[in-house]
Amino acid sequence: MSVLFISGIDTDIGKTYATGMMAKALMQQGISVITQKLVQTGVSIDSASGKMNIADDIVTHRQLMGIPLQPCDLDFTTCLYRYEKPASPHLSVKLANDVLDPKVITKTTQQLQQSYDAVLLEGAGGLLVPITEQLLTLDYIAEQDYPVVLVTSGRLGSINHTLLSLEAIKARGLTLHSVIYNHIHDNAAQTDDEIANSTIDYLKNYLARHYPNSYWLQMAQQTNSTIGNDSLALPLDFI
Repeated sequence: MSVLFISGIDTDIGKTYATGMMAKALMQQGISVITQKLVQTGVSIDSASGKMNIADDIVTHRQLMGIPLQPCDLDFTTCLYRYEKPASPHLSVKLANDVLDPKVITKTTQQLQQSYDAVLLEGAGGLLVPITEQLLTLDYIAEQDYPVVLVTSGRLGSINHTLLSLEAIKARGLTLHSVIYNHIHDNAAQTDDEIANSTIDYLKNYLARHYPNSYWLQMAQQTNSTIGNDSLALPLDFI
């Protein structure tokens, strides 16, 4: 009953896609897996009921996994804390006049662990994003001692952001489970083939030297037309 925490070197790095594709790959290995979202901001309100919708990232996970929304999605166990303002969680919570209790998130994760072999818990933004005024995402990961899956890309600046994230993980004594290189930014203005290829080579070598027990994975570039059709090869001992 493993829990992996999926974070990224920045926002919009492809954590949601990576999480969904990992879940799909684990399902193909015969592992019972569910995804969870720590907190989701930028969630729309249902016009008919006036209530907050299911977290967008959870919906995307299920699409990538090729399964419908599960009962634990419909009762919001997989993402209890959802907010309308697309901002850092600590601000979205404040604007909603709400209180986010990390202990409640932990309890929902534990509930999911009772029904699934693996829980992939996706964060919001990067490792140092504040969940509340007093608690950073990394604080929460450290309290739970979750192994970390870090998503990166090849855009200019990714090496720096990746190494800073690795240093933060190491400083807290956490386990780096794996680094996933996402080709999401291959066509961005700040990315070209030389930068991307150099980033891949550098990070692979850095990981081999400093984190030899962690996994290096690469994801194919995603497009709307390939959602649910791509595959991600995971080693059999990934979980």
